Amino acid sequence: MSNDEGRARHPEDLARLFVRHANAGDVEGLVGLYEADAVLALRGGEVAIGTDAIRRFYAGLLSTRPAFQPGDQRPALVHGGLALTSTRLKDGTVTAEVARRQPDGSWRWILDQPAIAVENEASSA
Repeated sequence: MSNDEGRARHPEDLARLFVRHANAGDVEGLVGLYEADAVLALRGGEVAIGTDAIRRFYAGLLSTRPAFQPGDQRPALVHGGLALTSTRLKDGTVTAEVARRQPDGSWRWILDQPAIAVENEASSA
């Protein structure tokens, strides 16, 4: 994320950048969205801690070339240098992440729960 276009200027930018990097098969771009000691929740209660574990997870995931669609990005809840971000995906899955402002003013995730809940259309507000 060396250029301005690849940096998250706002916490909500992280979800957009995730979709862009994932669809491009860009594992390093995805890893760059996280702080060095970030925690990514995986299925079955497992977690990936740190960029090496996150890199291994995304390398495996992207090896199957899945297609990602942008979801309904909710406005971030920001307090100082922390932000709670959330997206409702097309299939009803709701994500929750905590991002932290970096010294250069950009944002990176420190906690990522990509499937906190599944909503159905009837219960969505």
